[in-house]
Amino acid sequence: EDWYRARCARLHERAARSQEAVRASRREAGECRRQLQARLAEMESLRGAHQSLERQLRELEERHSAEAAGLQDTIGQLEDDLRNTKNEMAQHLREYQDLLNVKMALDIEIAAYRKLLEGEETLFSTGSVGLSALNPLPSPTYSFQPRGFSSST
Repeated sequence: EDWYRARCARLHERAARSQEAVRASRREAGECRRQLQARLAEMESLRGAHQSLERQLRELEERHSAEAAGLQDTIGQLEDDLRNTKNEMAQHLREYQDLLNVKMALDIEIAAYRKLLEGEETLFSTGSVGLSALNPLPSPTYSFQPRGFSSST
């Protein structure tokens, strides 16, 4: 009977320790479940934030792509305008060069006529020939025939 009581006492002691170990294991399992739930909730929250950030990134990329396309169009227009302006400037330069050539030709012609007139004035002032002898018409008429000039530019 003593042996039986001792054995029962040891079994009760072991059972109590086992129950305490089971309770500790259950507490630990519960704590692990709470941590798992917290981690799952945190993971879901992070997934949502990740999806939101990816959506914002796509929107930004689309917006920047549209802006880049608009800027490329603007650059194309400005390049066309620059080409047109350069062509206009070249045309104006050719016209200016033509006008300058005409002016130079007219200056040369004016200088030649001036020289002729000065020669005639000196002839009249030094000679005894009268003006009426040189020009029999009562009112002289002068006609100007412009020459055609071609530009080499």
